[in-house]
Amino acid sequence: MEMATLTPEMKDMIAKQQCFIGTVNADGTPNVAPKRSTRVLSDDSIMFTEGTGGATYANIKRGSKVSVSVVNRETIDGYRFVGTALLEESGELYEQAVVMSAKIGMPKPRAVTVIHIEEIHSLKPGPNAGKKIL
Repeated sequence: MEMATLTPEMKDMIAKQQCFIGTVNADGTPNVAPKRSTRVLSDDSIMFTEGTGGATYANIKRGSKVSVSVVNRETIDGYRFVGTALLEESGELYEQAVVMSAKIGMPKPRAVTVIHIEEIHSLKPGPNAGKKIL
């Protein structure tokens, strides 16, 4: 499976703006949730810490594809990243998340979600709005 590569501009936007995670519920309805812990893991993957274990967690556990949207309202730009997610409930990455959560006074996370990016879409107004760019 081919992965799409994040540009420096995309990485910067993910680091500075609120990201929203989209998944599909068992009944086919959409689920969108803000995940404050979203950050870049590598050139082709994004991660977030799953604290609540709610609908997003259940949907990913069931195999839902994942969409991550981020926009910068000041520059009128944004991206949607689509991919496959894996839940890490143990291991080095999970243990790093446990330490980080404790440092900021958050409860122990249920899991770390790693999203392997397969497509990138523009959310910038204009002729490419909503279109796959990578």
